[in-house]
Amino acid sequence: MPDAFFTSSKPRKRKRVESGGRGASSGSSTKFSRKGPAQGFAKHGSSKVNGVQKKKGHSADEELSDQTDEGDGGIDDMDLRADLDDDAGMSGEEDEDETPAEKRLRLAKLYLESVKEGLADGEFDAAEVDKELISARLKQDVLEHSGKVHLFIADSFDFSQQPTKILRTRGHRFSVTSAVASDSGKHLYTSGKEGSIIQWDLATGKRLTTFHKTRPPSLKEKGKGKAQIDLTLKGHTDEVLALALSDDGRYLASAGKDRKLVVWDVEKGEWLKSFGGNLGHKDIISALSFRKGTHQLYTGSFDRTLKVYDLSPTVMGYVETLFGHQDHVLALDSLRGETCVSVGGRDKTVRYWKIVEESQLVFRGGGRSRVREVLEGGLRGDDEGEEAEDEMNGAREKETTKKFIEGSIECVAMIDETTFLSGGDSGYVAKVLTVETFTELKTSSICLWTTLKKKPIFTQALAHGFNEAHSETEGVIRTARWITSLASLRYSDVIASGSWEGDIRIWKLDPKLKSFSLIGTIPAPGVVNSLQFISPPVEFFNRCPWFTSSAAENNTQEDAFVPQQRKGGVQPVLLVAGMGQEHRLGRWVNVKEGVMNGSIVVALSPRTLS
Repeated sequence: MPDAFFTSSKPRKRKRVESGGRGASSGSSTKFSRKGPAQGFAKHGSSKVNGVQKKKGHSADEELSDQTDEGDGGIDDMDLRADLDDDAGMSGEEDEDETPAEKRLRLAKLYLESVKEGLADGEFDAAEVDKELISARLKQDVLEHSGKVHLFIADSFDFSQQPTKILRTRGHRFSVTSAVASDSGKHLYTSGKEGSIIQWDLATGKRLTTFHKTRPPSLKEKGKGKAQIDLTLKGHTDEVLALALSDDGRYLASAGKDRKLVVWDVEKGEWLKSFGGNLGHKDIISALSFRKGTHQLYTGSFDRTLKVYDLSPTVMGYVETLFGHQDHVLALDSLRGETCVSVGGRDKTVRYWKIVEESQLVFRGGGRSRVREVLEGGLRGDDEGEEAEDEMNGAREKETTKKFIEGSIECVAMIDETTFLSGGDSGYVAKVLTVETFTELKTSSICLWTTLKKKPIFTQALAHGFNEAHSETEGVIRTARWITSLASLRYSDVIASGSWEGDIRIWKLDPKLKSFSLIGTIPAPGVVNSLQFISPPVEFFNRCPWFTSSAAENNTQEDAFVPQQRKGGVQPVLLVAGMGQEHRLGRWVNVKEGVMNGSIVVALSPRTLS
């Protein structure tokens, strides 16, 4: 028996209609509720799930409102194409006799109606919405929530010619360690080794705000780790090594050598809060990443741990610490799921963290080593030495072998929720064995991983070639350039990698996600310390002078901003790179000739339809 408070005192009038009327499902009988709540309560009980109106009672085409009069006509006279939100008050309780199959069918009809209305609200008339449009919209919704690669757009871009739409910013005294842009295309943020952070207008390239390095107070305590972190200082006191921007563009997180995580309110252009001390990292913070669509932040540090923070306005605090790495955490990445991927430098592991389940998957990179073989397989390391000696003494005159060794994994990028890339100097040593010579060539590689296999499913060795150095005694010494940064266009087949040979390399992922191949290069002199892909809205390109200037010269300005005129409806994307004369974590590489400390933003425009 329902509560009398929720029972309407007004008598109800119902009209039974024959099946086959103009209802939502033809050929089926329409059911009516015997008892239902008042109009105001029904509105309060409705909710939306994934943008679809979901009501606890009957849908609008299954019940008449208690406000219906005899003169209003029957269900055949009702406009069933009205907005669902307006009819929310006419919903009653669910039918007790409704089966799960009938409920799924009813909710599916509601979802289809919302899809039709969403398309009708745009550039299409409701009468012109056909099955193909609805089918395309349903597939898009499913793919966006599946967490899998679904944007195969690499072939839409032409890399045979060098890009001409490039924005360059310069404002840091030392190397730029990180460069991130907002998804809306409004702002660009760069950090430098001098300890400052600069906010740029991405459309015009003008400097807007600078968050300068602050001078710490004089402390009597000396030595590493003994000085207390002053969380009241509004800024950093040392080099800034990493930046991360929330999807809504509201919060900017920065961290670096001062072991402090700083949160900035970029809308107001001011410091918001700092994290450190007992619940913070104990060493340099080297990596940051926001979970997509949320304010959940992941941080990685030289103290071999990851930490999780919730930067929601109502929380703004520390959540938990993740343990597992045996060396410095050098990079991490995340997408929409409550997972993240990190790399541990010379522990040669990539770790896939499942935050909710409090577990991790460990993927071992690098290769074979004498130490690991002795630990895992007894004395096989000694046998190898004997075999190599026998080969040199009595073997053929010339023989080439390859032996895998340990290295360092220093960067990572997620492609989708289960596929990711790693890069570093882990690879193999190519040994050329002859009677007179014995040389070693250390290589670098990019590895493609999936959560279903422990080993990489594809490895691209020598991804950025060799660096040649001249020695008076040894002659020309060739060493492989290791991978300094990786990025992927989320859920697509476009990948970018950087080193210091003067180019950013663009790779295409195989449709079966089994391999990738080189499709183009972009000139970028210096050390590539960070990479990022973003897909700004079309309005950004309409108001972007450095993008429209080249289009106007070719009399293609109007065509450049209409997505339907692009091949496959693909829109332009931006590649953001942080460049410097030195590596962001040290001074092992120093490239000065023709190199500036700044950022490069490259617009990649798809081919136009002929």
